[in-house]
Amino acid sequence: MVMADLCQRVTEAFEQQFPGSAPRLFQAPGRVNLIGEHTDYNDGFVMPVAIDRHVILAARARQDGRVRLWSVDLNQAAEFSLDAILTDADAPWSNYVRGVANVLQLEGFVLQGMDAAIAGNVPIGSGLSSSAAIEMASALAFCALHSLEIPLDQLALLCQRAENDFVGMRCGIMDPFIAALGQPGHALWIDCRSLEYDPVPVPVEVSIVVCDTMKRRGLVDSEYNARRQECQRGVELLQQPFPGIRALRDVSSADLSRFGSLLPPVVRRRCMHVVSENERVTAAVDVLREGSVTQFGRLMDESHASLRRDYEVSCLELDLMVELARQAPGCLGARMTGAGFGGCTVNWVSVGQTERFAGQVSKQYLASTGVVPEVYICQASGGAGEL
Repeated sequence: MVMADLCQRVTEAFEQQFPGSAPRLFQAPGRVNLIGEHTDYNDGFVMPVAIDRHVILAARARQDGRVRLWSVDLNQAAEFSLDAILTDADAPWSNYVRGVANVLQLEGFVLQGMDAAIAGNVPIGSGLSSSAAIEMASALAFCALHSLEIPLDQLALLCQRAENDFVGMRCGIMDPFIAALGQPGHALWIDCRSLEYDPVPVPVEVSIVVCDTMKRRGLVDSEYNARRQECQRGVELLQQPFPGIRALRDVSSADLSRFGSLLPPVVRRRCMHVVSENERVTAAVDVLREGSVTQFGRLMDESHASLRRDYEVSCLELDLMVELARQAPGCLGARMTGAGFGGCTVNWVSVGQTERFAGQVSKQYLASTGVVPEVYICQASGGAGEL
């Protein structure tokens, strides 16, 4: 569904649910991470790209302290008072809007209410960050309707707080940052410690193709927490020779080669992934600026190998999808993306071969698994804004 159709759909739904004056429209994109996996909570580097799939929010101000919501995709209503914002187990999608309102008020901003309809074509549950898109579109709507002036990078931090503190998901800064600050035709290099960021051009001769294995990520919560603990243990042990380090971000591959014997084997492998992945992201910035699409693809391949071997967050379905992608026409690089144990792969594909690539991978994955995958051919998109 193209943007114009999505806007029409959400506007018509708004007018049906909330008759009256015309709404204002706000959008925020989904995202995929090109390289830099499991580095964010180690103060490292990431390189996501906003994709041309969006959440659209049609909104109009109210004056009575109520927020009334309608999910077009789920055909469900939700409502809450700004005086007592609680989570809603029956309409969990609304918690992202509730969390944003809650954080804005905790920061001292005055809200008066809103009617809003929400629709999107960012697949839910596939790891393309529909949650951050809902939060960012909601934040823009609250700001515009209540004359709040908050810079986009600060708004991204508030959205992260909403998801961490209200929704209860320990996401990093990457998702709201790319939703807010994405630029057409560019990925975004982000330093997750300093929050510095820099757009990096995506060469026009490549497409970004996302392949959803349709395997949902049941192990993520427990294994994610275990990986965080293993990384922290590595830092504690490496502080013996390097007392100044705060996170694995401060460790080099040479450091690990020299002092890795201090670490238990599993912890050492976890640290090897994070340290090498940070170095791959740094190298990826350079090769993209040079326009070397083949070298970037090699870095993606190396990233997947590290995630599979050292970080152990891949799975049979992800490995199969990557293997099939590398055999398909035009593939320059392929890797799992996201937390792991299911979800999506991201593929770096020559523009002229994109359709053949998608068709072959889909056909062979179905033949191997009996499961029809979802394949999304994406372009680097801009960040959130009012339409």
